[in-house]
Amino acid sequence: MTKYTSDLLKTLAERGYLYQCTDEAALDKRASKGGLVGYIGFDCTAPSLHVGSLVQIMMLRVLQRTGGRPIVLLGGGTTKIGDPSDKDKSRPILTPEKIEANKNGIEQVFAKFLDFDGPNGAIMV
Repeated sequence: MTKYTSDLLKTLAERGYLYQCTDEAALDKRASKGGLVGYIGFDCTAPSLHVGSLVQIMMLRVLQRTGGRPIVLLGGGTTKIGDPSDKDKSRPILTPEKIEANKNGIEQVFAKFLDFDGPNGAIMV
């Protein structure tokens, strides 16, 4: 599909963010109605995010700028247990204080890209 009716898919296509999509026509139709909500989760294993997270952050930004509401999920089980994720060893288990400090640093990153006020203000949990 090359002609989109929704601002969301038009913007994503213009920026080269779309490669494959399941039921593209249905997504475009639903996105045209507005009010989409999308979420992405991030571990709090470091005081900031690395450049590999930028595409996901920008997807949330485009969603918000086209009327959707982004949800940022921070922390969770993998931060606490040190998920190895195909590595040779587990990440070190962090203290609750260290996780909170990392979360505060990551929140500052999102404040640069997302608006947390208004009718479609981003939500961070």
